[in-house]
Amino acid sequence: MIILFGQFFYRSWIATAILTPLFFPFYLSFKKKKEKRNCHELGNQFRDAILSVSASQKAGYSIENAFIAARKDMIQLHGKNSVIDRELLKITKGLANNIVLEKMLYELGERSRNADIREFAQVFAVAKRSGGNMTETMAGTIELIGKRMEVENEIEVLISARRMEARIMEAVPFGIVFYIELTNRGFFAPLYHNPAGIFLMTVCMTAYIAAYLMTERIIEIEV
Repeated sequence: MIILFGQFFYRSWIATAILTPLFFPFYLSFKKKKEKRNCHELGNQFRDAILSVSASQKAGYSIENAFIAARKDMIQLHGKNSVIDRELLKITKGLANNIVLEKMLYELGERSRNADIREFAQVFAVAKRSGGNMTETMAGTIELIGKRMEVENEIEVLISARRMEARIMEAVPFGIVFYIELTNRGFFAPLYHNPAGIFLMTVCMTAYIAAYLMTERIIEIEV
């Protein structure tokens, strides 16, 4: 991206080097988006895991053994070394070392930064300490998590088309300039390597970045 912007707006490797610090925020933004996708994926897989736990409980398993059994189901459903498999493996090893289950669930919620997992861990800890009906508690929590995920998925479907349109619009300026330059070489030459051209291209780059940030803010909806 740094090379693209440096060459597109200035056609200068010096400008590319100068622009380098400006794109650290974009790197952090991309990293945050990746973490959010991973968090969402873990949330969906965790819901499947607690559904398996709930089914095992109804079959007479203890809550600890139900989590151990859930890992086998998750391997079949999501594959070995999936996100949920790695987390359930940690829980299985922790239980073998006599670590309290609610503590591991709380740590999972904090580590993943997933609101659903955090809420489940809190409800689970309270229900276990108070001696409540774990099967009913699990069923109610699963229902609440499921409703939230349904809303998230509905929103994702609604904005997916707009997100695709936004990505196309972000690429359009580069496509237009590339096409004109390809069919009419030298057309944009006056915009480079002179003070007026540098100023104009800087204004264009600033406007493009502002439009990009505005678009990202519009299509980013938190539930």
